[in-house]
Amino acid sequence: MKIFNIPNNSSTITGFILLGFPCPMEGQVLLFVLFCIVYLLTLMGNGSIICAVRWDQRLHTPMYILLSNFSFLEIWYVTSTVPNMLANFLSETKVISFSGCFLQFYFFFSLGSTECFFLGVMAFDRYLAICRPLHYPTIMTGRLCTILVANCWIIGFLWFLIPIIIISQMSFCGSRIIDHFLCDPGPLLALTCKKAPVIELVFSTLSPLPLIIPFMFIMGSYTLVLKAVLRVPSAPGRRKAFSTCGSHLAVVSLFYGSVLVMYGSPTSEHEAGMQKIVTLFYSVMTPLLNPVIYSLRNKEMKRALQKILGI
Repeated sequence: MKIFNIPNNSSTITGFILLGFPCPMEGQVLLFVLFCIVYLLTLMGNGSIICAVRWDQRLHTPMYILLSNFSFLEIWYVTSTVPNMLANFLSETKVISFSGCFLQFYFFFSLGSTECFFLGVMAFDRYLAICRPLHYPTIMTGRLCTILVANCWIIGFLWFLIPIIIISQMSFCGSRIIDHFLCDPGPLLALTCKKAPVIELVFSTLSPLPLIIPFMFIMGSYTLVLKAVLRVPSAPGRRKAFSTCGSHLAVVSLFYGSVLVMYGSPTSEHEAGMQKIVTLFYSVMTPLLNPVIYSLRNKEMKRALQKILGI
Protein backbone atom coordinates (compact mmCIF):
# COMPACT_ATOMS: atom_id res chain seq x y z
CA MET A 1 0.00 0.00 0.00
CA LYS A 2 1.34 3.42 -0.95
CA ILE A 3 0.49 6.46 1.14
CA PHE A 4 1.00 10.03 0.01
CA ASN A 5 0.87 12.82 2.58
CA ILE A 6 -0.41 16.11 1.25
CA PRO A 7 -0.85 18.16 4.45
CA ASN A 8 2.41 18.74 6.33
CA ASN A 9 0.74 18.24 9.69
CA SER A 10 -0.26 14.69 8.78
CA SER A 11 3.28 13.47 8.07
CA THR A 12 3.59 11.78 11.47
CA ILE A 13 0.35 9.86 11.11
CA THR A 14 0.84 6.15 10.55
CA GLY A 15 -2.71 5.24 9.59
CA PHE A 16 -6.20 6.55 9.00
CA ILE A 17 -8.00 8.92 11.35
CA LEU A 18 -11.43 7.71 12.52
CA LEU A 19 -13.39 10.78 13.57
CA GLY A 20 -16.05 8.71 15.36
CA PHE A 21 -18.46 11.00 17.23
CA PRO A 22 -16.78 14.42 17.53
CA CYS A 23 -17.61 16.18 20.81
CA PRO A 24 -15.82 17.65 23.87
CA MET A 25 -13.75 15.32 26.06
CA GLU A 26 -16.51 15.13 28.66
CA GLY A 27 -18.86 13.82 25.98
CA GLN A 28 -16.24 11.32 24.80
CA VAL A 29 -15.91 9.95 28.35
CA LEU A 30 -19.70 9.68 28.64
CA LEU A 31 -19.89 7.82 25.33
CA PHE A 32 -17.07 5.55 26.49
CA VAL A 33 -18.99 4.59 29.65
CA LEU A 34 -22.26 4.12 27.72
CA PHE A 35 -20.82 1.88 25.02
CA CYS A 36 -18.69 -0.01 27.52
CA ILE A 37 -21.89 -0.94 29.37
CA VAL A 38 -23.62 -1.86 26.09
CA TYR A 39 -20.65 -4.04 25.08
CA LEU A 40 -20.54 -5.87 28.41
CA LEU A 41 -24.31 -6.45 28.36
CA THR A 42 -24.04 -7.80 24.81
CA LEU A 43 -21.29 -10.23 25.83
CA MET A 44 -23.29 -11.33 28.89
CA GLY A 45 -26.57 -11.73 27.00
CA ASN A 46 -25.20 -13.72 24.08
CA GLY A 47 -22.85 -15.67 26.37
CA SER A 48 -25.84 -16.65 28.53
CA ILE A 49 -27.64 -18.09 25.50
CA ILE A 50 -24.55 -20.11 24.54
CA CYS A 51 -24.27 -21.48 28.10
CA ALA A 52 -28.00 -22.25 28.28
CA VAL A 53 -27.89 -24.30 25.07
CA ARG A 54 -24.67 -26.00 26.13
CA TRP A 55 -25.85 -27.04 29.60
CA ASP A 56 -29.57 -27.74 29.07
CA GLN A 57 -30.12 -31.09 27.35
CA ARG A 58 -33.63 -30.06 26.27
CA LEU A 59 -32.10 -27.37 24.06
CA HIS A 60 -29.86 -29.78 22.12
CA THR A 61 -32.00 -29.41 19.00
CA PRO A 62 -31.14 -27.84 15.62
CA MET A 63 -33.12 -24.68 16.37
CA TYR A 64 -31.18 -23.91 19.55
CA ILE A 65 -27.85 -25.11 18.18
CA LEU A 66 -28.28 -22.57 15.37
CA LEU A 67 -29.24 -19.95 17.95
CA SER A 68 -26.15 -20.60 20.08
CA ASN A 69 -23.93 -20.33 16.99
CA PHE A 70 -25.73 -17.12 16.07
CA SER A 71 -25.04 -15.72 19.56
CA PHE A 72 -21.38 -16.70 19.22
CA LEU A 73 -21.31 -14.84 15.91
CA GLU A 74 -22.93 -11.77 17.50
CA ILE A 75 -20.19 -11.63 20.15
CA TRP A 76 -17.51 -11.45 17.49
CA TYR A 77 -19.54 -9.10 15.30
CA VAL A 78 -19.80 -6.48 18.03
CA THR A 79 -16.18 -7.11 19.03
CA SER A 80 -15.03 -6.19 15.51
CA THR A 81 -16.01 -2.56 16.13
CA VAL A 82 -16.73 -1.65 19.76
CA PRO A 83 -13.29 -2.20 21.43
CA ASN A 84 -11.60 0.04 18.86
CA MET A 85 -14.43 2.56 19.20
CA LEU A 86 -13.95 2.58 23.00
CA ALA A 87 -10.22 3.19 22.60
CA ASN A 88 -10.99 5.96 20.12
CA PHE A 89 -13.20 7.80 22.62
CA LEU A 90 -10.21 8.25 24.96
CA SER A 91 -7.65 8.85 22.22
CA GLU A 92 -6.48 12.31 21.22
CA THR A 93 -5.17 11.30 17.79
CA LYS A 94 -7.95 8.78 16.92
CA VAL A 95 -5.54 7.00 14.58
CA ILE A 96 -6.05 3.42 13.40
CA SER A 97 -3.15 1.68 11.64
CA PHE A 98 -3.49 0.68 8.01
CA SER A 99 -3.37 -3.02 8.85
CA GLY A 100 -5.81 -2.49 11.73
CA CYS A 101 -8.19 -0.60 9.46
CA PHE A 102 -8.29 -3.29 6.79
CA LEU A 103 -8.52 -6.08 9.34
CA GLN A 104 -11.54 -4.36 10.86
CA PHE A 105 -12.92 -3.80 7.37
CA TYR A 106 -12.54 -7.51 6.57
CA PHE A 107 -13.90 -8.92 9.83
CA PHE A 108 -16.81 -6.47 10.05
CA PHE A 109 -18.08 -7.27 6.56
CA SER A 110 -17.29 -10.99 6.78
CA LEU A 111 -19.12 -11.35 10.08
CA GLY A 112 -22.02 -9.27 8.72
CA SER A 113 -22.27 -11.56 5.68
CA THR A 114 -22.09 -14.63 7.92
CA GLU A 115 -24.97 -13.20 9.99
CA CYS A 116 -27.12 -12.85 6.86
CA PHE A 117 -26.43 -16.48 5.92
CA PHE A 118 -27.24 -17.61 9.46
CA LEU A 119 -30.57 -15.78 9.37
CA GLY A 120 -31.34 -17.57 6.10
CA VAL A 121 -30.47 -20.99 7.57
CA MET A 122 -32.59 -20.27 10.66
CA ALA A 123 -35.53 -19.39 8.40
CA PHE A 124 -35.03 -22.70 6.57
CA ASP A 125 -35.10 -24.51 9.92
CA ARG A 126 -38.41 -22.85 10.85
CA TYR A 127 -39.84 -23.67 7.42
CA LEU A 128 -39.03 -27.35 7.88
CA ALA A 129 -40.40 -27.40 11.44
CA ILE A 130 -43.75 -25.87 10.45
CA CYS A 131 -44.30 -26.97 6.85
CA ARG A 132 -42.65 -30.42 7.06
CA PRO A 133 -43.08 -31.39 10.73
CA LEU A 134 -43.16 -35.17 10.11
CA HIS A 135 -39.99 -35.10 8.01
CA TYR A 136 -38.20 -32.50 10.15
CA PRO A 137 -36.24 -34.96 12.37
CA THR A 138 -34.99 -36.92 9.36
CA ILE A 139 -34.09 -33.83 7.27
CA MET A 140 -32.64 -31.45 9.86
CA THR A 141 -30.19 -33.91 11.38
CA GLY A 142 -27.17 -33.00 13.47
CA ARG A 143 -24.94 -33.64 10.46
CA LEU A 144 -26.92 -31.29 8.18
CA CYS A 145 -27.01 -28.66 10.92
CA THR A 146 -23.22 -28.83 11.26
CA ILE A 147 -22.76 -28.57 7.47
CA LEU A 148 -25.06 -25.53 7.27
CA VAL A 149 -23.27 -23.79 10.16
CA ALA A 150 -19.84 -24.49 8.64
CA ASN A 151 -20.94 -23.23 5.22
CA CYS A 152 -22.25 -19.98 6.74
CA TRP A 153 -18.86 -19.27 8.31
CA ILE A 154 -16.80 -20.36 5.28
CA ILE A 155 -18.82 -18.48 2.64
CA GLY A 156 -19.12 -15.41 4.86
CA PHE A 157 -15.36 -15.17 5.36
CA LEU A 158 -14.43 -15.91 1.74
CA TRP A 159 -16.93 -13.51 0.18
CA PHE A 160 -15.03 -10.24 0.67
CA LEU A 161 -11.50 -11.63 0.94
CA ILE A 162 -10.24 -10.87 -2.58
CA PRO A 163 -11.93 -7.42 -2.96
CA ILE A 164 -10.51 -6.26 0.38
CA ILE A 165 -7.02 -7.51 -0.51
CA ILE A 166 -7.22 -5.55 -3.78
CA ILE A 167 -8.41 -2.38 -2.04
CA SER A 168 -5.65 -2.69 0.57
CA GLN A 169 -3.05 -2.57 -2.22
CA MET A 170 -4.33 0.74 -3.60
CA SER A 171 -2.62 4.11 -3.05
CA PHE A 172 -4.19 6.61 -0.67
CA CYS A 173 -3.76 10.40 -0.68
CA GLY A 174 -4.83 13.39 1.35
CA SER A 175 -5.66 13.81 5.01
CA ARG A 176 -6.74 10.16 5.43
CA ILE A 177 -9.63 11.30 7.62
CA ILE A 178 -12.57 8.86 7.75
CA ASP A 179 -15.74 10.48 9.09
CA HIS A 180 -16.97 7.27 10.71
CA PHE A 181 -16.34 5.10 13.77
CA LEU A 182 -15.16 2.17 11.64
CA CYS A 183 -13.32 1.56 8.37
CA ASP A 184 -16.18 1.68 5.88
CA PRO A 185 -15.58 1.08 2.15
CA GLY A 186 -17.24 4.33 1.00
CA PRO A 187 -14.92 6.72 2.87
CA LEU A 188 -11.92 4.47 2.16
CA LEU A 189 -12.46 4.42 -1.59
CA ALA A 190 -12.95 8.19 -1.52
CA LEU A 191 -9.37 8.55 -0.21
CA THR A 192 -7.71 6.64 -3.05
CA CYS A 193 -5.28 8.65 -5.22
CA LYS A 194 -6.80 7.42 -8.46
CA LYS A 195 -10.38 6.41 -9.08
CA ALA A 196 -10.76 2.69 -9.70
CA PRO A 197 -14.19 2.24 -11.30
CA VAL A 198 -13.67 -1.48 -11.90
CA ILE A 199 -12.86 -2.17 -8.25
CA GLU A 200 -15.75 0.03 -7.11
CA LEU A 201 -18.09 -1.83 -9.49
CA VAL A 202 -16.90 -5.23 -8.23
CA PHE A 203 -17.31 -4.22 -4.59
CA SER A 204 -20.70 -2.56 -5.16
CA THR A 205 -21.83 -5.74 -6.94
CA LEU A 206 -20.54 -8.18 -4.32
CA SER A 207 -21.64 -6.18 -1.26
CA PRO A 208 -25.44 -6.43 -1.68
CA LEU A 209 -25.51 -10.13 -2.60
CA PRO A 210 -25.01 -11.53 0.95
CA LEU A 211 -27.89 -9.26 1.96
CA ILE A 212 -30.23 -9.83 -0.96
CA ILE A 213 -29.87 -13.61 -1.47
CA PRO A 214 -30.59 -14.62 2.17
CA PHE A 215 -33.31 -11.96 2.41
CA MET A 216 -35.14 -13.37 -0.63
CA PHE A 217 -34.73 -16.86 0.81
CA ILE A 218 -36.12 -15.70 4.19
CA MET A 219 -39.10 -14.01 2.54
CA GLY A 220 -39.81 -17.13 0.46
CA SER A 221 -39.56 -19.39 3.52
CA TYR A 222 -41.92 -17.27 5.59
CA THR A 223 -44.40 -16.95 2.72
CA LEU A 224 -44.68 -20.75 2.73
CA VAL A 225 -44.79 -20.76 6.55
CA LEU A 226 -47.63 -18.22 6.52
CA LYS A 227 -49.62 -20.30 4.02
CA ALA A 228 -49.12 -23.40 6.16
CA VAL A 229 -50.11 -21.63 9.39
CA LEU A 230 -53.27 -20.15 7.88
CA ARG A 231 -54.37 -23.69 6.99
CA VAL A 232 -54.20 -24.75 10.66
CA PRO A 233 -57.86 -25.04 11.78
CA SER A 234 -57.50 -24.10 15.45
CA ALA A 235 -56.53 -20.66 16.77
CA PRO A 236 -54.24 -22.12 19.51
CA GLY A 237 -52.44 -24.15 16.83
CA ARG A 238 -51.88 -21.04 14.73
CA ARG A 239 -50.59 -19.10 17.74
CA LYS A 240 -48.17 -21.90 18.62
CA ALA A 241 -46.90 -22.06 15.05
CA PHE A 242 -46.39 -18.29 14.92
CA SER A 243 -44.65 -18.27 18.32
CA THR A 244 -41.95 -20.65 17.06
CA CYS A 245 -40.80 -18.15 14.44
CA GLY A 246 -41.79 -14.84 16.09
CA SER A 247 -38.37 -14.27 17.67
CA HIS A 248 -36.54 -14.96 14.43
CA LEU A 249 -38.83 -12.62 12.51
CA ALA A 250 -38.20 -9.87 15.06
CA VAL A 251 -34.42 -10.29 14.73
CA VAL A 252 -34.64 -10.33 10.92
CA SER A 253 -36.74 -7.15 10.99
CA LEU A 254 -34.26 -5.35 13.27
CA PHE A 255 -31.18 -6.33 11.29
CA TYR A 256 -32.49 -6.04 7.74
CA GLY A 257 -34.56 -2.94 8.49
CA SER A 258 -31.48 -0.94 9.48
CA VAL A 259 -29.14 -2.52 6.91
CA LEU A 260 -31.53 -1.86 4.02
CA VAL A 261 -31.86 1.77 5.10
CA MET A 262 -28.06 2.00 5.00
CA TYR A 263 -27.23 0.08 1.83
CA GLY A 264 -30.55 0.02 -0.02
CA SER A 265 -29.96 3.45 -1.54
CA PRO A 266 -26.89 5.28 -2.85
CA THR A 267 -24.39 6.31 -0.15
CA SER A 268 -24.43 9.87 -1.36
CA GLU A 269 -28.01 10.22 -0.16
CA HIS A 270 -26.93 9.70 3.46
CA GLU A 271 -25.19 12.29 5.54
CA ALA A 272 -22.22 11.09 7.58
CA GLY A 273 -24.17 11.46 10.83
CA MET A 274 -27.03 9.28 9.57
CA GLN A 275 -24.55 6.66 8.33
CA LYS A 276 -23.04 6.43 11.78
CA ILE A 277 -26.40 6.13 13.55
CA VAL A 278 -27.73 3.43 11.23
CA THR A 279 -24.46 1.48 11.29
CA LEU A 280 -24.41 1.80 15.07
CA PHE A 281 -27.89 0.35 15.30
CA TYR A 282 -27.35 -2.81 13.24
CA SER A 283 -23.76 -3.44 14.39
CA VAL A 284 -24.07 -2.63 18.12
CA MET A 285 -27.69 -2.35 19.23
CA THR A 286 -29.03 -5.39 17.34
CA PRO A 287 -26.53 -7.82 18.98
CA LEU A 288 -27.58 -6.32 22.33
CA LEU A 289 -31.31 -6.77 21.68
CA ASN A 290 -31.20 -10.26 20.14
CA PRO A 291 -30.74 -12.16 23.45
CA VAL A 292 -33.58 -10.13 24.98
CA ILE A 293 -35.88 -10.98 22.07
CA TYR A 294 -35.11 -14.70 22.19
CA SER A 295 -35.32 -14.96 25.98
CA LEU A 296 -38.57 -13.00 26.29
CA ARG A 297 -40.44 -14.71 23.46
CA ASN A 298 -39.23 -18.27 24.00
CA LYS A 299 -40.44 -20.13 27.08
CA GLU A 300 -37.88 -22.94 26.84
CA MET A 301 -35.00 -20.49 26.55
CA LYS A 302 -36.42 -18.40 29.39
CA ARG A 303 -36.59 -21.45 31.66
CA ALA A 304 -33.04 -22.51 30.76
CA LEU A 305 -31.68 -19.01 31.45
CA GLN A 306 -33.53 -18.85 34.78
CA LYS A 307 -32.05 -22.19 35.74
CA ILE A 308 -28.51 -21.07 34.90
CA LEU A 309 -28.89 -17.73 36.65
CA GLY A 310 -30.56 -19.35 39.65
CA ILE A 311 -33.66 -17.16 39.41
